Amino acid sequence: MHLHFDISSCVRATSKSSECTKCVDICPVSSIKFVDNIPAFTPSECINCGGCVGVCPTNSFSFANFSTIDFFFNFIESKKTDLICQVDMPCLSIFSVEELISLALASEETLTLYAKSCQCGGQNNTLSKQIEANIEEANYILSSFSTKQLLNKKLEEEIEAEEKNLDRRSFFSLKTALKSKKTFENVVSSDELKAFSLDEESIVKLKDKKVPDSRKLLYSLFKRQTPPQKFEVLSSEDVSFISQKKIDESCTNCQICYRICPSGALSSNAKFSVINFDAMLCLKCNLCHDVCETNSIHITQGFNTKEFFKPLKKQLTNFDVRRCDECGNHFTYTGGEVMCKRCQIEKDEALTLQGVK
Repeated sequence: MHLHFDISSCVRATSKSSECTKCVDICPVSSIKFVDNIPAFTPSECINCGGCVGVCPTNSFSFANFSTIDFFFNFIESKKTDLICQVDMPCLSIFSVEELISLALASEETLTLYAKSCQCGGQNNTLSKQIEANIEEANYILSSFSTKQLLNKKLEEEIEAEEKNLDRRSFFSLKTALKSKKTFENVVSSDELKAFSLDEESIVKLKDKKVPDSRKLLYSLFKRQTPPQKFEVLSSEDVSFISQKKIDESCTNCQICYRICPSGALSSNAKFSVINFDAMLCLKCNLCHDVCETNSIHITQGFNTKEFFKPLKKQLTNFDVRRCDECGNHFTYTGGEVMCKRCQIEKDEALTLQGVK
């Protein structure tokens, strides 16, 4: 498997203000680093676990010959009920929370995930912790509207091994050796860090508003679900991939948040007089928060599950937009002369040169 990185989808490439570190934090072998604010990785050190694929909010990472969406449809068609690390997949960490929810909703039977059996990270348990956290969050969200739950177990042979007090390192030695050999054979680049830079094509793509396939899949499955009689409000801190937002009065309508939003969750109208928000498109990448100089954007304390079943674009705030008396351009009017900020600066500079001010 060859790890692929789409720089045009990465929020850190979109803005130097982005504080997203998810891919670096999840990597169990520290093969991903930041070079000039952008993720870079060393192919020979990568163990092809797919952890970075699962945690990236914008799906910037992917494998050339493994697609979680293709796996989803093949798995559902097979009517299997067990998901095991390295069986038909790189590692369970490759599945995001929303993909786990999608698998649970589409499956006729209860699914069992063997997260406790994950040894993909060797002595580093970063991956297994992430998988268990993903399962816990998926179950937390599922419990708000469905009786379906994901089970988390250990493989029977592991239980037998533990009962016989066998050393876990010895138990997994063959599995680790085979994985190391596979990783070695998959190395197609040098040991040098593979850095990425923005070319003209990538810069053009940065402006595109893209909704990840995992979100499209989740949305389509919710459309097929019967809405509960009562919608619940979940703790925003316990939901990692989507949010509801509000904007306070300190907003200056600088337009950066909705211009930079990678999925189009934040938007405006032709006159730029409003800021709209569609929660179902929000990836919770936090880029809008990172770039807001006035810290006017906030995540609400609770997430209403109604957004899953009845998504609605909401107006978060609006502005008095007028046409400047000097240049004729529209601007956000806050009182006084009907003059945009640029014309006001030019006027003040002219008065200063004339000694009037």
